[in-house]
Amino acid sequence: MEQQPLVLDPAGRDIHGESGLLRERGPATRVVLPGPIDAWAVTSHSLLKELLTDDRVTKDPRAWNAWQRGEITPDMWVYTWVAVNNMFTAAGQDHRRLRKLITPAFTARRIEALRPVIQKIADQLLDDVAISSDGTVDLRSSYAHPLPMQVICHLFGLPEELRPRMAQLVEKVFDTTIEDAASNFAELQQMLTGLIASKRQNPGDDMTSVLIATRDEDGARLSEAELTDTLLLIISAGFETTVNLIGNAVRALLDHPEQRRQVTEAGAKRWNDVVEETLRWEPSVAHLPLRYAVEDIDLPDGRRIARGEAILASYAAAGREPAQHGPDADRFDIDRFGREHLAFGYGVHFCLGAPLARLEADVALTTLFARYPDLSPASPAADVLPVESFIVNGAQRIDVTLNGRTTV
Repeated sequence: MEQQPLVLDPAGRDIHGESGLLRERGPATRVVLPGPIDAWAVTSHSLLKELLTDDRVTKDPRAWNAWQRGEITPDMWVYTWVAVNNMFTAAGQDHRRLRKLITPAFTARRIEALRPVIQKIADQLLDDVAISSDGTVDLRSSYAHPLPMQVICHLFGLPEELRPRMAQLVEKVFDTTIEDAASNFAELQQMLTGLIASKRQNPGDDMTSVLIATRDEDGARLSEAELTDTLLLIISAGFETTVNLIGNAVRALLDHPEQRRQVTEAGAKRWNDVVEETLRWEPSVAHLPLRYAVEDIDLPDGRRIARGEAILASYAAAGREPAQHGPDADRFDIDRFGREHLAFGYGVHFCLGAPLARLEADVALTTLFARYPDLSPASPAADVLPVESFIVNGAQRIDVTLNGRTTV
């Protein structure tokens, strides 16, 4: 008998418990997303990796039955994810064109040049940390959140006065319990349109100006819609996910003091292990919507994803799959052998901003634990509330005690 689809919790209150249930149902299983929207959640590392490069799968929503039937409307959370013209929804030659135009904004030179900027931001934020009356501080709101927001706004030349509102709007993109998705999307588009107009008049050494000026070999610019939606994609992906990467890594080290000791004693060479194991064990994106089957796809267990059905990349489930990572896949272990993960995607849609996210996490973590070597959690891990989303995976607060402050 065919199993009933598993209804995913829009608020993501138990992502890993839910991921375990998904894996029990096979390498891919039917789920219901908020909407309701029917999809296949792919939880097997090997199958997900295969489908991320399969020509029978596209990111173009025009291949989606629900889109063709007009069931996806502007008031739905998913609209912001599919009704855009950027690399996230492009396929084939169109995707290659857009990626080629955007890649110059993410050269290794440009990213590495940001290191002193990120370091300065991290140092200033820790200087400004305000300890509450009971001796604790929320590291998410005071450090993990503002650091990537300041970096991405610096990168794109977003004026200081617009940054707080931009942060609020971007967070709502990932909130799958939202009821005002249409107005949020419209305000985001309006803000980005204004930024583009400003940079056309007064270009600077920022990525918005680079994207406006970049041409391909035929001299074709990004269209206005592509430019606006590309800014939306990069700012959104470069902000919220990095917030959670930093926060999840801090929580992992606080909850695993022996491994934290190994890292702090070993020095710089182990921080990369922390970041990569965090990306596997507690990825910033739990489920990424959406891809679509352009023809029938037979699954290893005999079931079939039919043409036009939606596919959900379930990175959190794949990251802890025992078949890929062993019987202790649920354990955080910086010494883990063969830690391959898909947290940044795979194939032609691999995240362009991955080097920047890794750089931010490295600077944020090394600076924090050098400044506060005796940092400790102020509340039990069980009391931590997750961000309300089935897409992103992070904590609403990270309350810590800043024991033994040092100067650096």
